[in-house]
Amino acid sequence: MGGIFTFAGLINHSHDFIFLFHIFLVAFIMFVLARLATAKMQLVPSGVQNVMEAYLEGVISMGKDVIGEELARKYLPLIATLGLFVFVSNMIGIIPGFEAPSSNLNMTLALTLIVFFYYNYEGIRVNGVIHYFAHFMGPLKVLAPLMFPIEIVSHFSRIVSLSFRLFGNIKGEDLFLAVVLMLAPWVAPMPAYALLTFSAFLQTFIFMILTYVYLAGAVLISEDH
Repeated sequence: MGGIFTFAGLINHSHDFIFLFHIFLVAFIMFVLARLATAKMQLVPSGVQNVMEAYLEGVISMGKDVIGEELARKYLPLIATLGLFVFVSNMIGIIPGFEAPSSNLNMTLALTLIVFFYYNYEGIRVNGVIHYFAHFMGPLKVLAPLMFPIEIVSHFSRIVSLSFRLFGNIKGEDLFLAVVLMLAPWVAPMPAYALLTFSAFLQTFIFMILTYVYLAGAVLISEDH
């Protein structure tokens, strides 16, 4: 967000530097959370360990209805890491003086490409190349010339929809918060913070659940038919 104050901007005014600074900040926060959660593992969890275990159980519960418990646990490392990264990225943008990395299309596109290539890789690995791409041709052979290009376009459109959905929402929220802080810095931000916090949770949930949906569509081809 050019022209908006950030602490990183005191070091270097380059937007590339500010963006990378916040990316590394998010990674550092995630590392600290992981260390705190695993530093003193207890049978009866407390503190950060309790929060992180509840989060992981929530991710598994989210995926169970979409892809089944076994596969939800299998893909837990990917989904949980993506979810935590997106959530922390969303939340630091709410704090004045910081910028949400998820308000930058470079980050949302990179995360989307990870999801896109991984679910296609898993689909090919589980079902084989021929069976996986045969699924793109639809249930009737006569419709294959029509269905195959439509499916290809549909899959590539996920890159656009998933990356732009997250980017557009968070970018808009950052601009909204900036305007609120300029117009009424002492009163109006309180309801805005509550709304933006809810939105940070919502956008994280959407990104995670869609990743589960894409993985389910790729690896559960036989069940679909």
